[in-house]
Amino acid sequence: MFGVTILGNNSAVPAFSRHPTAQIVTIHDQLLLIDCGEGTQMQIARYKIRRSRIKHIFISHLHGDHYFGLIGLISSMCLIGREEKLFIHGPRKLKDIIDIQLSAADTMVPFAIEFNALDENGLVVNEPKFSVECFATQHRVECRGFIVREKKKPRKINKDKINQYPIPAAFYDRLKDGEDYTTKDGQVIKNELVTIPNVPARSYAYSSDTIFDHNVANHVKDVNLLYHEATYLKDMTENATKRFHSTTHQAGFIAKEAKVDKLIIGHFSSKYEDLSPFLQETKEVFQNTHLAIEGSTHIV
Repeated sequence: MFGVTILGNNSAVPAFSRHPTAQIVTIHDQLLLIDCGEGTQMQIARYKIRRSRIKHIFISHLHGDHYFGLIGLISSMCLIGREEKLFIHGPRKLKDIIDIQLSAADTMVPFAIEFNALDENGLVVNEPKFSVECFATQHRVECRGFIVREKKKPRKINKDKINQYPIPAAFYDRLKDGEDYTTKDGQVIKNELVTIPNVPARSYAYSSDTIFDHNVANHVKDVNLLYHEATYLKDMTENATKRFHSTTHQAGFIAKEAKVDKLIIGHFSSKYEDLSPFLQETKEVFQNTHLAIEGSTHIV
């Protein structure tokens, strides 16, 4: 399973029963939380997400609609007796904010919190089954997007063929990496006789708040699924630029330029109640576009 569940899709002010930004990425047996706006833990409960399985939290920037729910979530994790270490990745100043809030409330934290300051672009998490990279976006404050990449061996064992050859199971991982096997008497068993090509590894990119920036397309090139903010409709381009946000058409252009498979748009301004024009306008540029509807899950 590799999917993205939308918990919040609105921009700065909650409106029309929409919540500030938050997403859960499910990749194999891991849950990743990307951004944690106000009300995130309520949305986690609403959509029956097991918060105990959240190991990594990624905060894109220090505007409240992207992190005001974090201290509440941490506090709840303390109350329910979490013991597993929690990894938080975000702007350097976020650690001071967390420490002050926990200290002011005299909160006893029964688990380790490891904070990773995102000072540079590049690799953030390197787990056996996936990795996470970050990249800078152009917003009013320091801001980063994230790319979650699945890890897969290039080959799969052909179960119908493998038992026909004297290859020990301990060598299977090397077969998956493409190696041939040489028996003790020197016979070479070619890799393609006992393996088949694996399905390509999948990828998801989260582009947080940003002005229209072609560099984003370079960072997210060829990902399977892209989330890009579309705070305003196309007639508000000047406003979007002044506020360091993007429009429907601009999100579509980034997806098209990056040659992604599928686009999700969100971070909708509270001035709009009806979201259907967002979908219509973005599809004028990039057809395979979907709205970040709360509660929806998008399979990568």
